Amino acid sequence: MSSNGQSFLLDPEKQAGPTRYSHARVVQPSTHHTIYVSGIAAVKPDGTYEGVVENPDGTFTADVREQTAAVLRRIESIIQGASNGKANLYNIVDATVYILDMKTQYAGMNEEWNKIWADRASAPSRATIGVKELPDPRFMVEIKATAIFEA
Repeated sequence: MSSNGQSFLLDPEKQAGPTRYSHARVVQPSTHHTIYVSGIAAVKPDGTYEGVVENPDGTFTADVREQTAAVLRRIESIIQGASNGKANLYNIVDATVYILDMKTQYAGMNEEWNKIWADRASAPSRATIGVKELPDPRFMVEIKATAIFEA
Protein backbone atom coordinates (compact mmCIF):
# COMPACT_ATOMS: atom_id res chain seq x y z
CA MET A 1 0.00 0.00 0.00
CA SER A 2 1.31 3.48 -0.85
CA SER A 3 1.67 6.28 1.69
CA ASN A 4 -1.74 7.72 0.76
CA GLY A 5 -3.63 4.46 1.20
CA GLN A 6 -4.77 1.89 -1.31
CA SER A 7 -6.21 2.87 -4.66
CA PHE A 8 -9.61 1.62 -5.71
CA LEU A 9 -10.39 1.66 -9.43
CA LEU A 10 -13.79 0.60 -10.71
CA ASP A 11 -12.33 -0.85 -13.92
CA PRO A 12 -8.57 -1.14 -13.32
CA GLU A 13 -7.94 -2.87 -16.64
CA LYS A 14 -9.46 -0.09 -18.75
CA GLN A 15 -7.60 3.04 -19.82
CA ALA A 16 -9.06 6.21 -18.33
CA GLY A 17 -7.85 8.65 -20.93
CA PRO A 18 -5.76 11.72 -20.09
CA THR A 19 -7.02 12.21 -16.52
CA ARG A 20 -5.20 10.56 -13.63
CA TYR A 21 -7.11 10.04 -10.41
CA SER A 22 -8.25 7.13 -8.29
CA HIS A 23 -11.96 6.56 -7.94
CA ALA A 24 -11.34 6.22 -4.19
CA ARG A 25 -8.50 5.87 -1.66
CA VAL A 26 -8.90 3.37 1.19
CA VAL A 27 -7.09 4.40 4.37
CA GLN A 28 -6.84 2.68 7.73
CA PRO A 29 -6.78 5.69 10.07
CA SER A 30 -5.76 4.01 13.34
CA THR A 31 -2.05 4.71 12.85
CA HIS A 32 -2.32 7.86 10.73
CA HIS A 33 -2.67 11.59 11.18
CA THR A 34 -4.88 13.58 8.82
CA ILE A 35 -4.05 17.02 7.39
CA TYR A 36 -6.91 19.06 5.95
CA VAL A 37 -5.41 21.71 3.66
CA SER A 38 -7.55 24.78 3.07
CA GLY A 39 -8.20 26.05 -0.44
CA ILE A 40 -4.84 27.28 -1.70
CA ALA A 41 -4.28 29.67 -4.61
CA ALA A 42 -1.14 30.96 -6.33
CA VAL A 43 -0.36 33.77 -3.89
CA LYS A 44 2.88 33.76 -1.93
CA PRO A 45 3.13 34.78 1.74
CA ASP A 46 4.66 38.10 0.61
CA GLY A 47 1.48 38.88 -1.35
CA THR A 48 2.91 38.34 -4.83
CA TYR A 49 1.13 36.11 -7.34
CA GLU A 50 2.67 33.23 -9.26
CA GLY A 51 1.52 32.66 -12.82
CA VAL A 52 0.33 36.28 -13.12
CA VAL A 53 1.85 39.10 -15.14
CA GLU A 54 0.75 42.57 -14.02
CA ASN A 55 0.55 45.00 -16.94
CA PRO A 56 1.41 48.71 -16.64
CA ASP A 57 -2.22 49.65 -17.36
CA GLY A 58 -3.45 47.75 -14.28
CA THR A 59 -4.67 44.70 -16.20
CA PHE A 60 -3.05 41.30 -15.86
CA THR A 61 -2.64 38.01 -17.66
CA ALA A 62 -2.61 34.66 -15.89
CA ASP A 63 -1.50 31.16 -16.84
CA VAL A 64 -3.41 28.18 -15.43
CA ARG A 65 -0.44 25.81 -15.83
CA GLU A 66 1.91 28.08 -13.88
CA GLN A 67 -0.74 28.69 -11.23
CA THR A 68 -1.52 24.99 -10.84
CA ALA A 69 2.17 24.15 -10.45
CA ALA A 70 2.54 26.96 -7.89
CA VAL A 71 -0.52 25.82 -5.93
CA LEU A 72 0.76 22.24 -5.81
CA ARG A 73 4.17 23.48 -4.58
CA ARG A 74 2.48 25.50 -1.83
CA ILE A 75 0.30 22.55 -0.82
CA GLU A 76 3.39 20.35 -0.63
CA SER A 77 5.12 22.91 1.60
CA ILE A 78 2.06 23.05 3.85
CA ILE A 79 1.86 19.26 4.12
CA GLN A 80 5.59 18.95 4.79
CA GLY A 81 5.41 21.63 7.46
CA ALA A 82 2.29 20.27 9.14
CA SER A 83 3.76 16.75 9.23
CA ASN A 84 7.26 17.80 10.36
CA GLY A 85 8.63 16.50 7.07
CA LYS A 86 6.93 13.09 7.23
CA ALA A 87 4.53 13.70 4.32
CA ASN A 88 4.32 15.34 0.89
CA LEU A 89 1.97 15.53 -2.12
CA TYR A 90 1.93 11.74 -2.43
CA ASN A 91 0.14 11.55 0.93
CA ILE A 92 -2.91 13.37 -0.45
CA VAL A 93 -5.95 11.09 -0.39
CA ASP A 94 -8.54 13.55 -1.71
CA ALA A 95 -8.50 16.90 -3.52
CA THR A 96 -10.99 19.39 -4.87
CA VAL A 97 -9.86 21.63 -7.71
CA TYR A 98 -11.76 24.83 -8.48
CA ILE A 99 -11.17 26.49 -11.86
CA LEU A 100 -12.84 29.42 -13.59
CA ASP A 101 -13.33 27.98 -17.06
CA MET A 102 -13.57 24.24 -17.67
CA LYS A 103 -13.35 24.64 -21.45
CA THR A 104 -10.15 26.68 -21.59
CA GLN A 105 -8.38 25.82 -18.31
CA TYR A 106 -9.10 22.17 -17.48
CA ALA A 107 -6.53 20.68 -19.89
CA GLY A 108 -3.72 22.93 -18.63
CA MET A 109 -4.54 22.28 -14.99
CA ASN A 110 -4.73 18.54 -15.69
CA GLU A 111 -1.34 18.55 -17.48
CA GLU A 112 0.32 19.99 -14.38
CA TRP A 113 -1.58 17.57 -12.12
CA ASN A 114 -0.39 14.64 -14.24
CA LYS A 115 3.25 15.75 -13.87
CA ILE A 116 2.94 14.95 -10.16
CA TRP A 117 0.93 11.73 -10.30
CA ALA A 118 2.25 9.37 -12.97
CA ASP A 119 -0.75 7.03 -12.95
CA ARG A 120 -4.26 6.59 -11.58
CA ALA A 121 -3.14 4.05 -8.97
CA SER A 122 -0.91 6.61 -7.20
CA ALA A 123 -3.17 9.65 -7.63
CA PRO A 124 -5.64 10.85 -5.00
CA SER A 125 -9.37 10.91 -5.55
CA ARG A 126 -10.33 14.26 -7.07
CA ALA A 127 -13.23 16.47 -8.02
CA THR A 128 -12.76 19.37 -10.43
CA ILE A 129 -15.39 22.08 -10.27
CA GLY A 130 -15.91 25.04 -12.58
CA VAL A 131 -16.76 28.14 -10.55
CA LYS A 132 -17.97 31.62 -11.44
CA GLU A 133 -15.22 33.35 -9.47
CA LEU A 134 -12.46 32.84 -6.92
CA PRO A 135 -11.52 35.20 -4.05
CA ASP A 136 -9.13 37.29 -6.19
CA PRO A 137 -9.62 38.04 -9.90
CA ARG A 138 -6.00 36.97 -10.57
CA PHE A 139 -6.71 33.42 -9.40
CA MET A 140 -7.52 30.84 -12.07
CA VAL A 141 -7.25 27.77 -9.86
CA GLU A 142 -7.64 26.89 -6.20
CA ILE A 143 -7.06 23.45 -4.68
CA LYS A 144 -8.24 22.02 -1.36
CA ALA A 145 -6.72 18.74 -0.20
CA THR A 146 -6.69 16.10 2.53
CA ALA A 147 -3.51 14.15 3.28
CA ILE A 148 -2.71 11.32 5.67
CA PHE A 149 0.59 10.15 7.11
CA GLU A 150 1.79 7.60 9.64
CA ALA A 151 2.11 8.80 13.20
